[in-house]
Amino acid sequence: MRHGKKVNHLGRKAAHRKAMLANMACSLIEHKRINTTVAKAKALKQFVEPLITKSKAENNQSAEKGTHNRRIVFKNLRDKYAVNELFSVVSEKVADRPGGYTRIIKLGNRLGDNADMAMIELVDFNELYNAGKPKKKSTRRSRRGGKSSNEEASKVEEVEVKEPVAEEAPEVASKQEAETQPENEVKKEDDSKE
Repeated sequence: MRHGKKVNHLGRKAAHRKAMLANMACSLIEHKRINTTVAKAKALKQFVEPLITKSKAENNQSAEKGTHNRRIVFKNLRDKYAVNELFSVVSEKVADRPGGYTRIIKLGNRLGDNADMAMIELVDFNELYNAGKPKKKSTRRSRRGGKSSNEEASKVEEVEVKEPVAEEAPEVASKQEAETQPENEVKKEDDSKE
């Protein structure tokens, strides 16, 4: 029985598991979101969230604490570029968040072996991926969620009313009349003018 055993071994020995989680954590810090299986995503969440907490500025106010925390994070990640990214970019974004730095979104099953797939991402970097996408337009008006009727009424009042166009110039009017009259009558008028 495995009562009270909190660690998911993921079918690997301890050294392989630690190396895999370190690589996945470095990829998550670098790319801000990765796709993996649900079990690995849950294990990665438990692995990376304490490291993000150690990188926050409030935990590194003195030089000794900052150095100590960097060394602990480097021991787990084993990549100095990921540590620099974590302590500079990621720690600034998550400074006011008290926890819950990652989000797991289930994606369905993998075609090859039908494994449950998930995407794990850093919560505060969501706008990084949604910056280029335009917002969806509402196709249906709602009485509750839309603009108030006062705002719509003020927009209607702001619309300028165009005044009717003055009478057309006499040349234009005579050309239009000439086009509507039969050709014989037009020729008679031309003869009389000469």
